[in-house]
Amino acid sequence: MQARMNVVKPAADGYKAMLALESYINGSGVPQSTLELVRLRVSQINGCAFCVNMHAGDAKKAGETDERLWSVAAWREAPFYTDEERAALALAEAATRIADDPAGVPDDVWNDAAAHYDEKTLAGLVMAIAAINAWNRINVTVRNPAASS
Repeated sequence: MQARMNVVKPAADGYKAMLALESYINGSGVPQSTLELVRLRVSQINGCAFCVNMHAGDAKKAGETDERLWSVAAWREAPFYTDEERAALALAEAATRIADDPAGVPDDVWNDAAAHYDEKTLAGLVMAIAAINAWNRINVTVRNPAASS
């Protein structure tokens, strides 16, 4: 696959704004491993090969185990995740598939996440979910291919 365009130059200000958002997210207090799992899972749902490849690699470099990376698509059935990670993954899936549920993000999903994260980290998690969805939509739209390692 060949990219339709490289948005970095023609959308330089927007790209810089997205990078500033990522800087905020990375300093929000959400554990880096949780952020990478959320980014990976959302990218799988959205079919963004570029982001799946990048975030699996980033997570691996940060010390994430193969078991957890390989099973994140089936996290509900896999024994490798903490209750906090499960709450984050459930929130990420519900917010990504927002049109699939008349409630949007159901109260039980929100309440579980709110029980595991304080207001600051929960806000960071919400922003992380929104950001990775935006990155996925950019990359899928322009057909940005996964980079080879």
